[in-house]
Formats: sequence, structure tokens, C-alpha cells
Amino acid sequence: MQIFEEWESEIRAYCRAAPTVFKTASNARQTDESGKTFIDFFAGAGVLNFGHNNPKMKQALIEYIQSDGVAHSLDMYTTAKRTFIQKFVDTILKPREMDYRLQFVGPTGTNAVEAALKLARRVTGRENIVAFHHAFHGMTLGALAATTNAHFRNAAGVPLNHVTHQSFGCETPCPGCQLGCGMGSLERMRALYSNSSSGLPKPAAFLVETIQAEGGVRVASAEWLKGVQDLAHELGALFIVDDIQAGCGRTGPYFSFEGMGLDPDIITLAKGIGGFGTPMAMNLNKPEHDKHWAPGEHTGTFRGQDLSFVAGTVALGYFDDPAFMADTQRKGKIIAQALEQIAAKYPGCSVRGRGMMQAIDFGDGNRSKAIATACFERGLLAAVCGSRGQVIKLIPPLTIPDEDLNEGLALFAEAVASQMETKS
Repeated sequence: MQIFEEWESEIRAYCRAAPTVFKTASNARQTDESGKTFIDFFAGAGVLNFGHNNPKMKQALIEYIQSDGVAHSLDMYTTAKRTFIQKFVDTILKPREMDYRLQFVGPTGTNAVEAALKLARRVTGRENIVAFHHAFHGMTLGALAATTNAHFRNAAGVPLNHVTHQSFGCETPCPGCQLGCGMGSLERMRALYSNSSSGLPKPAAFLVETIQAEGGVRVASAEWLKGVQDLAHELGALFIVDDIQAGCGRTGPYFSFEGMGLDPDIITLAKGIGGFGTPMAMNLNKPEHDKHWAPGEHTGTFRGQDLSFVAGTVALGYFDDPAFMADTQRKGKIIAQALEQIAAKYPGCSVRGRGMMQAIDFGDGNRSKAIATACFERGLLAAVCGSRGQVIKLIPPLTIPDEDLNEGLALFAEAVASQMETKS
């Protein structure tokens, strides 16, 4: 690893928690240069929903490349893009009776958020955005302004303006939360933004994650989300759902908010949408809002990533089969039950999540980081999240075989015991 330490930037982070050189990967396993195999409960922070080197996607990509298919196209028309759009419309939008325009915005989730904020400001003629405590929306300046983690914000070097943060409506109260989360936060927002003497201007949009993944897997209640949507529309603001990590099947259905009575004005998607791990981000804009864009007003060199269109089309095929989404729910219950059994042994621990995004809050960042290290030593990849790194989030590929899932959960239980029972 000397060459990385000598030449790569100090900014590197994940590699410090997993100090090895990976060489190969297949579905839910990665193997390093020494031949040690790791079960992957991190899955590229949610990018690899369909596993490493998914064989269906790999074959499609090989055939596409060998036939000299277009690899890069800006926003020009290609056969790969047409096939992806048609598949997305037929598999995702039409069955749900959803009417959106697809805006390809660049390679990463932060590009999607930036475009959404621009469009909301253009549509409403307003500047301010409402985001929420513990939110994570990206690292570029507009998205970073909506992000709350001080570690990330402090790196900006300039003021992060035009975003007001309000309390999040957790489904269940987070341990030690002093930020007023829950349904009460909705009434406070309604009072603030409805009162012309509050000093707060009416916002352009409310930007919300249904599950604050990087914020510690804090799950919003359906009632609160519906209330935020209603409040946004009462105020003439847009309702934007950031489904970048929680979407693309992670919670069971394709969108994390399905069945909640929500109809977002803009939906941001990235991570798992590219399928194979190739970069892609896309916004779904309501047609009446999308018409406010002028051609070329928001561009990006890599918004025409045709390899992602090819792999992403294959990924969409998984959602033709309701059994796939049901299996995600089944595996999610297995993970949640395993975590509940662990939490029951150690006072102060709590479990939360939905589908195959599950987490356990240890209440102590140092302890959770020690557990993550113990996981790595045993051949399991898992990452910490939350404002103090006190939460370990488990997000294995949706395609993980049961035997790998169960083995990984057993390794996780061992890692937890190695730290909790010796240091409690």
C-alpha cells in the first residue's frame, strides 16, 4: 500500500478503515491481493445494489463494448439512452401512474441535488431551501449547504447560504435527540413559515430524505413526510425527495416513499441506478416544472454515460419481478432481527431501518468505530455513519445469497461481542 500512502491525497477515507488492496469482487464478496475474502455489507455506499460484477450486466456491457457502442454522448441521442428511457418508463413510471421528465445531470448524487435546487429556485423565484438536521445531500457547495455534518461543511471555505435547517420527523425518537424531531417539528414549521413576522421567507423547496442514511439511518414517518409535502404546497414551494441512497430498490419497492401518499415535485436518483457501479445520476421532474429549463442551462460532461445506460437497463429488469422486491423485504427482516438480538444484549443500543438498509446505534462513536475495525479483521466490510459515527449501517447488495448474509451477520455479532463484552 506504500504507493497510495506516498502519492494519493490525504483526503482518502474509506481505505483507512479497510487497509488492504482489493483485487477481485463478485456479488457480495471482495478478495484482496493476499487472497483474503471479505463479505461486503457496504456495497459501495449503496451503489452496488445488484452486487459486484453482476453477471447479467457484465455480459451486456461486454457485448455493447465489443459492438463499438457509444460510450460517451453528452446529451445526444443514442440507442443505449433510448433503451434505458423506455425501460424506465415501462417498468417504473407507467405501472405507478407517474408522469415525470427524466433529466440526466452528471455522474454523482450531488449533481442531482444541485440541479434540483436550481430548478426549484427557477420555478418559484425564491432563494431559500428548507433541509433538515442530520441531512446529507452532497459535497458541492449548493448540496453541501443542505448537508449538516460540520466535518463536511467546515471544508467548504466559504459561507454556505440560502438553506435553513429544521427538525426531522423521525418515525421513532432517536436516543438522546435534542433537536425536536417528530410530528411536533411539522407544526413548528407551519407556524414559522405561515407567520409573516417570523423573519423567515417562504422557501423555494423542502428537500428531504425519507431515510437519512449518512445521518444515522434516521427513518421519517409517513405521516410527517405527507405533512411536509402538504406544507410545501400550501406555501407554493416544491417538495423534493432525495432518494439517492434509499431508492432503487434498497427498501423493497423501487422508491423508498411508495405507499405513503407522496407525489414529489422532483425526485433525485443516483448510486444504484447505474447498476454495475458505473456513475449515473438522474432527476425526475414534474413536467410543469421541467418546462422552466432553457436548453443547455444545466449541463455536465458525463450526463451521457452510455455504459451506465446499458447496465442500468439490466438493473431495471429486476423490478419486473415482484418476487425480487419481496425478497429484499425478507432479507431486510433477517438483518433487522439479527440486529435486534444484538441490541437486546447491550443496554443503550437501538436498531432502526427499512428493507435492506438497517443500522444499530451504539451511542458512542469510538465504540462503533472499534466494532467496524473488528468486522474488517474478521472479513466483513461495514461502515459507520451518524453525526458522531455512533451508528453502523448494514447495506449489503440486494442480490446477496442467504448463506453470505447469514455468515456476515454472524461475523458482525462476533465483532460486536469482542468490543462490547470486553469494554462494557
